[in-house]
Amino acid sequence: MAVHFFTEDIAFKIKSALRTKQWIKEVVQQEGKKLKEVNYIFCSDEHLLGINQEYLQHDTYTDIITFDNSETDKEIEGDIYISIDRVKENANTLNIPFEEELRRVLIHGILHLIGYGDKSAADKKQMREMENQSLARFDVPRETLK
Repeated sequence: MAVHFFTEDIAFKIKSALRTKQWIKEVVQQEGKKLKEVNYIFCSDEHLLGINQEYLQHDTYTDIITFDNSETDKEIEGDIYISIDRVKENANTLNIPFEEELRRVLIHGILHLIGYGDKSAADKKQMREMENQSLARFDVPRETLK
């Protein structure tokens, strides 16, 4: 069970890295899955745009791209690219703290790996509900979750 944080073309360090990793593991376990390995790669808008163009043939900026490397539906394994530029802009637009928006994007990628989608209106609604439930768990002391 491993969650790793990397940077590609920017200088960035996630706050509360250990708590964030534990929270991600808790969300995965709550969904009845096993966390095998997830790599988060923090990068710039331009870097993520290049990935979007090359692998998805989309010529648009985005905050996150998730690559599912899982070999079974019970295990979670993947690479999640996150544009810190986009997360900062989204947080400013939504008038919320950067850390809150970053946690939403972090867990959004995990929820995709778990199997949640966001293409239809119903899927988007369910995804947002799952994000909100997961975000609420972040600040809850671990002892109360057992």
